[in-house]
Amino acid sequence: MTHSKTRQQAEMAFDQVQSQFFARDHAVEELDYVAQVREAKTLRLREARLAREERDRNAALAKRAKQRQV
Repeated sequence: MTHSKTRQQAEMAFDQVQSQFFARDHAVEELDYVAQVREAKTLRLREARLAREERDRNAALAKRAKQRQV
């Protein structure tokens, strides 16, 4: 089936726009993924920091309590 030149140009233009759309959509998905990974890492690091701070606080309290007993 042969198409007119105008139709072929229109289809090529549509394909180009569609390709750009999918490329943009893919880029947005990548950015979302990177943001999710960063948020997960931040949460993990925050939890580790809070646990470390709590452990240090408890150690300091235990040290003070031990010094009071002496």
